[in-house]
Amino acid sequence: MDDFLLQATIYLGAMVVAVPLSVRFGMGSVLGYLLAGIIIGPVLGLVGAETEDLQHFAEFGVVLMLFLIGLELDPRGLWEMRKKLIGLGGAQVVLSTTALAAGASLLGFGWQTSLAIGMILALSSTAIVLQTLNEKGLMQTGGGRSAFSVLLTQDIAVIPMLALLPLLAVQSLVSFDEDGSIQRAGEDEALHTMSLVEGLPAWGVTLVTLGAVAAVILAGYYLSQPLFRFIHMARLREMYTAVALVIVVGIAFLMILVGLSPALGAFVAGVVLANSEFRHELEADIEPFKGLLLGLFFITVGAGINFSVLWANLFAVVGLTLAIMVIKGLLLYGIGLAFKLRGRNLWLFTLGLAQAGEFGFVLISFSLQQSVLPVQIGEMLLLVVALSMLLTPLFFILYEVLSHRMGDGGDDAPEPDKIDAQAPIIIAGIGRFGQVVNRMVQASGFKTVVLDNDLAMIRLMRQFGFRGFFGDPTRPELLHAAGLDEAKVLVVAVDDKQAAVRLVAYARRLRPDIAITARAHDRLHVYELYNAGADHIVREMFDSSLRAGRYVLEDMGLTDYEAHELETAFYRHDRQNLRALADVWRPGVPVAQNAAYMERARELNNNLEAALVSQLDEGGTGEPPQTGARHTRSDAGALKGVIARSTGSTPASGGS
Repeated sequence: MDDFLLQATIYLGAMVVAVPLSVRFGMGSVLGYLLAGIIIGPVLGLVGAETEDLQHFAEFGVVLMLFLIGLELDPRGLWEMRKKLIGLGGAQVVLSTTALAAGASLLGFGWQTSLAIGMILALSSTAIVLQTLNEKGLMQTGGGRSAFSVLLTQDIAVIPMLALLPLLAVQSLVSFDEDGSIQRAGEDEALHTMSLVEGLPAWGVTLVTLGAVAAVILAGYYLSQPLFRFIHMARLREMYTAVALVIVVGIAFLMILVGLSPALGAFVAGVVLANSEFRHELEADIEPFKGLLLGLFFITVGAGINFSVLWANLFAVVGLTLAIMVIKGLLLYGIGLAFKLRGRNLWLFTLGLAQAGEFGFVLISFSLQQSVLPVQIGEMLLLVVALSMLLTPLFFILYEVLSHRMGDGGDDAPEPDKIDAQAPIIIAGIGRFGQVVNRMVQASGFKTVVLDNDLAMIRLMRQFGFRGFFGDPTRPELLHAAGLDEAKVLVVAVDDKQAAVRLVAYARRLRPDIAITARAHDRLHVYELYNAGADHIVREMFDSSLRAGRYVLEDMGLTDYEAHELETAFYRHDRQNLRALADVWRPGVPVAQNAAYMERARELNNNLEAALVSQLDEGGTGEPPQTGARHTRSDAGALKGVIARSTGSTPASGGS
């Protein structure tokens, strides 16, 4: 017991220290776990013989990982990505496996060992690549999305690889008698009773295996909801965790009984439960166990690296690592060209996926257990995989250097959606401002076309049932595809201030008759949008700030009527200030350098307090607001004709 607690403290302490440091220096968590294992194992000698036994336990983290991958793979989402998964990802897995297996054959290995080596090294590091793409904001680029498709294909390909590897054993562990029954070499007779297929004819093995997979699918589809509802009756948080582990452990054990990979069963169960209402509950319950067990697995891999093999074969290991990354890089470059990736997207795709990955450790360990690889070759492959992962941050640095040299050619721009709908109302920008406008207009019975260059926001909209299209709203071809030539209203709600001005100016030039409502960030932006031709301009925070100020006044003891009158007076005074400051505003001149503007602003602010106190004392509404104009709260209405006089230009459209 004392030894167990000591070893647990060493492993967990190594995690806590090494992983945050690794992430801090941009190397990723997987490399942190590997380095932690190397430090406590070969370097300091704090752990030793128990590492191999612990690794078998930690491999259950791989089962949990594949279950979570299955939960993320909504069958409908997979179908939508089928072209990239089958084409781009499938080409990478097949070609890389073939090329690397051919290389291993040239080195003198048998075809079984060569094929196993090819499969192991064909995979890339999902953990490192996805984390780096997210950290650097490259996930939504063409290269980033293509890399994600390949990584997803590789994660799925692990399943058939795990099923195929036992068949490549140099000394087969499985044989068939004359009657077609299964016999396994080297197994203890006592273990035979734990198999459901032992002694069955071939057709019986097939039926039992298919029955087990079917049972997993049917149970996941029909029994998961009643089970979780039953657990919910207990209202104990730990019961959800228990049932989640029961599902995964039970399925893994069933797969072992029928001779299949536990990871395969976990993956199938995850896909079945991907659309379940309890999906997020399962993810939340299993994620901590998956993370810790996978981390423990990678630490044991690092602790088990034989550095005597490394020093004895240093040049061979380094040479093999670089050769493998070059071969994979050349194949990725060719595949990227075939799928029309260019420029920085092509280099990101090529350099980002050239390494071997963490699943390589899993396949190497599994291959050693199944006698597919000799121990010495397995140790060499562990070193090659680990070294290639250590080199990955350098490859991303190389990509950044190439990217800067290529300039701002727009190669990293995400691919826009194909717009196949038109409507009389186009909403450009669907942030907090555009969302409210869109919901109100659609709820009133009018159709809209929504454009936004934030893919995450578009996807979130779709989850709530609102359709939108991903793309830059300022691009003319997207505006025309959305129906700008026939639309009646354009709502400009993009975040970029200058992009909003350009969009308004372009739409006004092309369609003098279209009504344009624009979101302004501040008073100066109002002037720019009005000059560009917006009909109705709304400062994004102005009306909500007025309401908040009114609530504060009421909480301070003013009556509802008094607070309302002060709100109205402030609004009217602000519109007067807007007109007065427009007379001295100069386009392109910062207000801090515009002496006339600053002096006039101070004068108007000094008059504000006196005006509000006077309004409160009089208890009346004072001078009524302008009437006879449509949408009088729009800032464009207050500026009608003003900026034209002050700047010597003529607005492209009248105000409201």
